[in-house]
Amino acid sequence: MGFPRVAFVLLWFPLPSETFIFNEVDRLREIGVPLRVFTLYGPWKRNLSVAMEAFPGTVERLGLPFLREAHFDVIHWWRKNPSLVKRLFRTVPVRRWSDPEMAGENLWAFLCAFRLARRFEEEKIEHIHASWAGGPATAAWIASELTGIPFSFSGHAADIYPPDGALEEKIRACAFVRTENHANVEHLKRLAPGEESKIHMVHNGLDMIPGSFARRPLVPPYRIRALGRLVPKKGFDVLIRSCRILEECGLDFQLAVAGSGHCREALVNLARELKLEGKISFPGFITHDRVSEFLASGDVFVMPSVVDPTGDRDGLPNVILEALLHKLPVVATDVCAIGEIVQDGTTGFLVPQKDPFALARAIVKAVGDRESGARMAEKGRSMVLEQFGLDDVARKLLKYILEATPAAGR
Repeated sequence: MGFPRVAFVLLWFPLPSETFIFNEVDRLREIGVPLRVFTLYGPWKRNLSVAMEAFPGTVERLGLPFLREAHFDVIHWWRKNPSLVKRLFRTVPVRRWSDPEMAGENLWAFLCAFRLARRFEEEKIEHIHASWAGGPATAAWIASELTGIPFSFSGHAADIYPPDGALEEKIRACAFVRTENHANVEHLKRLAPGEESKIHMVHNGLDMIPGSFARRPLVPPYRIRALGRLVPKKGFDVLIRSCRILEECGLDFQLAVAGSGHCREALVNLARELKLEGKISFPGFITHDRVSEFLASGDVFVMPSVVDPTGDRDGLPNVILEALLHKLPVVATDVCAIGEIVQDGTTGFLVPQKDPFALARAIVKAVGDRESGARMAEKGRSMVLEQFGLDDVARKLLKYILEATPAAGR
């Protein structure tokens, strides 16, 4: 079987926080898909894993240097089809966006699309896939309008909650939408009535064999692990408040919150205000090749996700799946699709969001009955291995791309 030439569009690639996308691209390339990666921004150089540093594929990046030449690409398409360009300028540039950052990303993506469209024709691209529903999908949509090449996109979390000013139009214009959980499927179907058949659930794949499993014997201090971007939707402030309750109850514990983000200073200050400096550490960003060691060193993993004031939320954080792969008992909140994998009393402990008392009670249960927690973690691990294998996920996404590519009489 011959594969179509596929372009993946992203903001950055590779990006340390997007290991699931990196693995997906790399596996499709290994399968034999002639795949090119295009990014709207320049290179990301910090905190890359060894595998990301060594990525053998071709990545073509735009970034600020492109701005000097952008007008040539707009003129090129104006000369070819002025009426189409006029119509496109009445789409993204005049939409109402949810915030200035979203507006800037999508306006930049709109401009980049005129260059990408030319490159896609030069590279004889047959399908365009954007890995996010925000700016990358906007660029893919406009490039598709200019070239006639079909496009698709993936929707995950912040890129669809809340929906941007053109998400419904992108759903209607694309060949298909991929999202990684059932909650997102229903959300996207509600946004674009009549387009339900385009929206498919394809999990994010994992390609991570743990170097070791979580330790079996529990001895104080109990090691609580949390990992994620230090941003409001992760709910780490709620976790810190739950630790105050654990301290008052006399539980001997040590919490490590790994990750980076703009909330770090506020979280450190909160720990200090609650007199928990000796109980809580912030080891900073952990590259993916060190995640296994971090998780295996814990007794319980906590994902205290919340819906933040803007409506942003997690979909199904990959780190939960990784924790279960390490047979690490998981405590998480019932936000979006987390309950699809953390089933309370079966594969983990699921509690209401923004409730530090419920979070503290669940942590006490998780460390208080190691055998029960271990059994649940084992069931969770089996579910992850069954549903989130990277090969199966990559081939399922490829199946939808093949179906959406007219030239693929393959």
